[in-house]
Amino acid sequence: MHPDEIKTIIEAGLECQHVAVSGDGRHFDALVVSDAFEGKRSLARHRMVYAALGDRFDTEVLHALALKTFTEGEWRDAKG
Repeated sequence: MHPDEIKTIIEAGLECQHVAVSGDGRHFDALVVSDAFEGKRSLARHRMVYAALGDRFDTEVLHALALKTFTEGEWRDAKG
């Protein structure tokens, strides 16, 4: 699977302000910025992204995904 495919799937399943995905075809890193994360803890945010990706982990299309999740305000603050 290509990182752009993962980006498109996440954007289709979750309202996002920004998504960036990199990886080697099986192991990926994703940065997801969404105001839908407001008031949610890290685990809940990750579950939201996994829900957007559907069964792709079950079918081993994706093997590993490291996530960084932010609201738009958190992302703005993190960038400085």
